[in-house]
Amino acid sequence: MTAPVVLYTDPPWALHNGSADPSTATIEDEVFGSAVRLRLGEVADGRYVTAGDAVREAVRGVSALAVYRCRVTPELLDAAGPGLRVVARQGVGTDNLDIPALRERGIHAFHVPDYCVDEVATHTLALLLALERRIIPQHNGLSGGRFDIYAGGVPRRLRRRTAGIVGFGRIGKAVAQRLRVFYREVLTYDPYLHPDLVEGYGVRAVGFEELLATADVVTLHCPLTDETRRIVDRTALARMKPGALVVNAARGALVDPEPLFHALSEGRLGGAALDVFSPENPHEDPWFAKVAGLGNVVVTSHRAFLSAESEASSRRRVAEGVRQVLETGKPTLFGSLTG
Repeated sequence: MTAPVVLYTDPPWALHNGSADPSTATIEDEVFGSAVRLRLGEVADGRYVTAGDAVREAVRGVSALAVYRCRVTPELLDAAGPGLRVVARQGVGTDNLDIPALRERGIHAFHVPDYCVDEVATHTLALLLALERRIIPQHNGLSGGRFDIYAGGVPRRLRRRTAGIVGFGRIGKAVAQRLRVFYREVLTYDPYLHPDLVEGYGVRAVGFEELLATADVVTLHCPLTDETRRIVDRTALARMKPGALVVNAARGALVDPEPLFHALSEGRLGGAALDVFSPENPHEDPWFAKVAGLGNVVVTSHRAFLSAESEASSRRRVAEGVRQVLETGKPTLFGSLTG
């Protein structure tokens, strides 16, 4: 009997020196053994090919897909054919999966919703505190030969300030724990949670408009949906306190970059700290590229989730989940998206 094929369309851990290196699949080989045939996606010009005819041809006849940035569309599922039994998202977000299409075809799908809670929460605070304490202009000035305690401006005392969290899920809760160490009060807006639950974490639930008007820093931890896409738009930015900060380590499309650029460059906002953009590389969008170049902005390359431990955990859990579905036909215990 031929072993089923598992295709990893675009695993970042396998990309080395401009090509996908099968020898890096050590965790996957340990989990799968000889039970499956493991394949890696196609690479062109040092990047995975994640759309078009080449991908549709690559998925043909596979039993399982493990995707990172690759979009799982009805067309891709049709190209894979009736033998496709499971789709795994190598990460937390699911906005690149067409979940109704997966359900309609009876294909199991899962993600790994909790493998990097500590990393993202810590990275959020690192970005925020770097912004609050003006670390980047201080570093740039002093490393360039200029000693000046006022470079970047004078920081503010955080114990007199209020922080606001949009989205109070796993990561929002972990961020709240950390924020309470530094800020006087922490607010949250999450219309899907009762205020009693929020209060149990020492946080006050408020409406979105009240959060914008009250918080000295707004940090985003909600999923990307039709409801939340560009939730930080021109109107939201206009409602924020003068000098407030925006932090986004969730999804790039939660923020409209054009009004953000104007609010930052005109001094209405005090600064922004961003780990995510839309598209993923901010230099591929004219407005995000302008935002990234401002002096009151701290940016990182979508790596809030990253640590040696989190990457190993995600890889192992994806492989174990795929193998379980292939062997038993039952959905994964954690992260099942299709029941």
